Amino acid sequence: MKEFTPRPVVQATGQLYDNPEKQEEKVKLWIDGREVEAVKGTNILEAARQVGIEIPSLCYLRNINEIGACRVCLVEVENKGAWTLQAACVYPVSEGLKVRANSPRVRQARRTMVELLLSDHHRECTTCIRNLNCELQNMADNLGIRNLRFTGEIKMRPVQNKNPFIVRDYNKCIKCRRCEAICSKVQEVNVYSALHRGFDTVIAPAFGKDLAEVACITCGQCVIACPTASLAEKECIDAVWEALEDPGKTVLVQTAPSIQVTLGEVFGFPVGTVVTGKLVASLRRLGFDKVFPTDFTADLTIMEEAHELLERLDGYGRLPLLSSCSPGWIKFCEHFYPEFLENLSTCKSPHEMFGALSKTYFAQKEGLDPAKITVVAIMPCTAKKYEASRPEMGTGCFKDVDWVLTTRELARMIRQAGINFADLPDADYDTPMGIASGAGAIFGSTGGVVEAAVRTAYYLTTGRELPLLDYEEFHGFSGLKEAWVDLKGRRIKVAIAHGTGNARRLLGRLKEGEQFDYAEIMACPGGCVGGGGQPIFGTREHKEISLDYRHNRADALHRIDCGRELRRAHENPAVKKIYAEFLGRPLSETARELLHTSFTPRSSGVEAYNFDICSTGRLL
Repeated sequence: MKEFTPRPVVQATGQLYDNPEKQEEKVKLWIDGREVEAVKGTNILEAARQVGIEIPSLCYLRNINEIGACRVCLVEVENKGAWTLQAACVYPVSEGLKVRANSPRVRQARRTMVELLLSDHHRECTTCIRNLNCELQNMADNLGIRNLRFTGEIKMRPVQNKNPFIVRDYNKCIKCRRCEAICSKVQEVNVYSALHRGFDTVIAPAFGKDLAEVACITCGQCVIACPTASLAEKECIDAVWEALEDPGKTVLVQTAPSIQVTLGEVFGFPVGTVVTGKLVASLRRLGFDKVFPTDFTADLTIMEEAHELLERLDGYGRLPLLSSCSPGWIKFCEHFYPEFLENLSTCKSPHEMFGALSKTYFAQKEGLDPAKITVVAIMPCTAKKYEASRPEMGTGCFKDVDWVLTTRELARMIRQAGINFADLPDADYDTPMGIASGAGAIFGSTGGVVEAAVRTAYYLTTGRELPLLDYEEFHGFSGLKEAWVDLKGRRIKVAIAHGTGNARRLLGRLKEGEQFDYAEIMACPGGCVGGGGQPIFGTREHKEISLDYRHNRADALHRIDCGRELRRAHENPAVKKIYAEFLGRPLSETARELLHTSFTPRSSGVEAYNFDICSTGRLL
């Protein structure tokens, strides 16, 4: 068994590229009397954090949103003999600078700023989805705010929840503009902008439309970035409880590969802890009839997509083949690059494949009525909720997947049931769809799909296994990765992109005529380990898109891969069995009917205009 060596953590820019190492000029300054050395041009906030001085902030995201909007990070800076208040997140350090980060004046200014934010905030903390996990709530507690001095008009705007994936509550928005920055600078979708002026300002899609009515790709990165509950996933916990309590239903649950390395974070485990056994045990305690890993159908996806790649290399279909397991990326392509829809693999994503097989193969094998089977998917992203609602994702008169829960929703269910997650004994997945290879596990990290598919495609074309060490170039968190692979008697060029901002760069190169044969694109930075449904913490460490914690999660998935006896999808005996008993072969008529899908070109802008809303304000 190959020993797994963790990759070194790298810093990243807003576009999520690795920074080259370089010598930079450093300066000395004093913060609260302590001498600090920092790179010239670094802001005061970052310089302070280097020496353990915490300056609070609500709007700041390193390299992404450095606008000084919330004014909570105010500090005193000596300027021509006078101490003036400055926003630490936008004030650059310089030689000999003197800063007071904890003076009475600073503390009072911060309290005043947070009180002003709270004065126009719907303070429903006890019933809020982010209760005890809200940055604004934590900030108010840390600053010792017990009473509000400011009262007056509070806006009452309707909550937007028309779509199946994200709820938008403008009454809890603090105008930090993090959602706008993530959407425009990282994902480069540009859904959000500031509407109206002054007290009436909102950060919203054009003309105040619901996210379902604009070119939102449903990735949920705005939810991860939001410091309050102004953005949250569309919760469906009650519907799942109802299904579990129905004696006439057989409720199956599947868990995405990344869930086993992220769920533990909610219950106090270090980032990157593998909690597979406790995850399975908790789902059984909740009452699910069968618990399966989506890793199994990730192996099926690999089989189908590897054969599709080889078919296209033989001239049957357009190259490059673009992966299709990320629904956020699919919607991005449908909106902004419909000319590449023919390049997309027709494979459904693994969780939809699982749903289709649950209501056909599993139902037949177990003698169950498909109408009485409910499939629940535990997924790392809000886009999976959208994907499950697509009309293409069904078999006959049945939806493939009935309900999608994010990692956060599952954690809430576990707490609602009074389960002590940390003390659970480890349990194993059920059969027959509970066996998975290491290749299925690495689907949850950027580069995993390409690596898994190439492992199998190489075997299919040569009859030999390429040593797994040869795939190391697929690892890492640079925004774009490229590699050459010997396949089918030729060298093919593959590309890996994560975050749709990087997808734009890759697709731009393709439009300019650069040749690739196969490309994996994931909508979320880091892949599924950085999905919009993953745990959110009310601390700045998990808000900064530095990718550090995503490295830990990805490394955990690679440890799972290295620890499994089966490392390649085509070695999986359960996959071989389902082809022998039911599907026939990859890309068979049955496989195409159940495991493949189609895509739809969509508008890249606002699809309808509400002139009543438009006439009451203006787009800034």
